[in-house]
Amino acid sequence: MRAFPSRLLAAAPVLALLLAMAPAAHAFDTSAREAWVYDVATGTVLMEKDADVARPPASMSKLMTVYMLFEAVHEGRVSMDTRFPVSTRAREMQGSTMFLNERDRPTVEELIKGIIVLSGNDACVVVAEGLAGTEQAFARLMNDRARALGLTNSHFVNASGWPAPGHEMSAHDLGMLGLHLVQDFPELYKNFAVTEYPYDNRAPANRFNRNPLLGLGIGADGLKTGHTAEAGYGLVGSAVQDGRRIVFAIGGLPSETARAEESERIVNWAFRQFTMKTLVPGGETVATAPVWLGETSRVNLTTPEGVNVLIPAGAERGVTAEAVFQGPIEAPVRAGQKLGELVVTIPGTAGARLPLLAATDVPRAGVLGRMQGAAMRLGRRAIDAAGG
Repeated sequence: MRAFPSRLLAAAPVLALLLAMAPAAHAFDTSAREAWVYDVATGTVLMEKDADVARPPASMSKLMTVYMLFEAVHEGRVSMDTRFPVSTRAREMQGSTMFLNERDRPTVEELIKGIIVLSGNDACVVVAEGLAGTEQAFARLMNDRARALGLTNSHFVNASGWPAPGHEMSAHDLGMLGLHLVQDFPELYKNFAVTEYPYDNRAPANRFNRNPLLGLGIGADGLKTGHTAEAGYGLVGSAVQDGRRIVFAIGGLPSETARAEESERIVNWAFRQFTMKTLVPGGETVATAPVWLGETSRVNLTTPEGVNVLIPAGAERGVTAEAVFQGPIEAPVRAGQKLGELVVTIPGTAGARLPLLAATDVPRAGVLGRMQGAAMRLGRRAIDAAGG
């Protein structure tokens, strides 16, 4: 069997998708050492720079600790009112803290805000010890969960991102972790938009969220900053405008100001330089595939939710869409069965690959139908062999 691209299918509506578009607008030239920018609705990577290089993530790796805590709440292992003890080890943590001490019994809700808003290293240790007994055991669970989430360039040594040999994440993994937080826990995710949290009125000057994008009116609603001497200044961010969400991760910037400016530039670029286009509405036929030995000779192919893509600003030619599948497809065929992919190529981006599904069932033909189908197939082979 061989692949039949859409351009060979005379009845394929996807031929209308062979659009002529101009080359993409100039790619974003980021000053970040590493970067990854992702459009959620279309699954399009808008920009990446050294995105798979594992480097120290600083406090941005606290997102994994938050994910583990959100998961524990979601699964009912803890509630927002559950209280955790504070060990001496947690109280002695340096850097950003909630200023916890051994007499405190913070709730899960307080710890969530303490990690997200105050970037509390002490809060991370409290969570790790409360969920796994020790921070070392929690780090092993973090690594197991990261692998299950597909974070292939991440390794955790502690819960806080405190500098330690081997504690690393890539920009891609940080961005994907941010995406999981957005999608897996939509209600709990709202905590990332909290701009200040004066826990027990301790150190009131330290109550503000360090995310420089919150409150700028650009749709930013998360996620987490990070900084160490080795990691530089970084941010995992997300923003929504007109129903479009982007998630991004940047790192290695030289200053807090550079991080703020670069983050805002990326958000503005992602929303202003790309336009969402619907190439195929949900439920419409994308292509038609031949069926062998079925009650019908063809089956319509659709995508689960239609085809939405981002087109770079000013584009006029260069975008193509091609249905790729192995055909003819042998019956029986089940509605919803994946039969191929729609490959969309967009200059200046990574494009998109969407599953093509059978729109209807195609039962296997009866004995007579199968005999006729076999005869027709043998006839075609004879014609092909004769050069007809």
